[in-house]
Amino acid sequence: MTEQAQQPEMQRTFIALDLPMAVQQGLAAWGLHALTDPALRPVRPEALHLTLAFLGASDPERVKRLTAVIEALAVEPVALAFKPQPAARPRRMPRFIAVEVDSEGVERLWARLQADLVASGLADPYEGRFWPHVTVARVRSRSGASGKPRRVLSTPEALPAALLEPFDGVRVSLYRSDLMPRGAEYVSLARKDLPPTA
Repeated sequence: MTEQAQQPEMQRTFIALDLPMAVQQGLAAWGLHALTDPALRPVRPEALHLTLAFLGASDPERVKRLTAVIEALAVEPVALAFKPQPAARPRRMPRFIAVEVDSEGVERLWARLQADLVASGLADPYEGRFWPHVTVARVRSRSGASGKPRRVLSTPEALPAALLEPFDGVRVSLYRSDLMPRGAEYVSLARKDLPPTA
């Protein structure tokens, strides 16, 4: 009787633009009084980021190829600014609350990354429209087997003026997402620092 070949360990992966620590902390401080609806579970400060690509399950060989894409990525300074009013998505029965981002630099970075992933055979061409945002809270599920999100009764207030000032993106990172009882934890697998704006 022969032993079955051991399957390679699969990892849930994604690529994100990292935010400055001060911006993460500022969003978290705002969330202490803006994201208090019982249906919401605020995202931890260290997990606040702008997702550039969801990659799904990746084996070690794919992670190695993704790392090469990150390391070879042509980068330039990326300036960002938050839009004042948080957005609930989907609108009728929200599953998360996000802060929208206005940035031509992020759009260019995303397009370049997508082109590199497609050219490397690591992703299919993206069919939808890129929506740059930072998820600040997720909606808890109702008890029972329905899995439907709870109803959000209070709309988060607008961001304060201090969080509407432009800031620089820090780096592009490849992350592994580990599901834990208190929420997902992200482990950096590769990174490419971005230069600051002049």
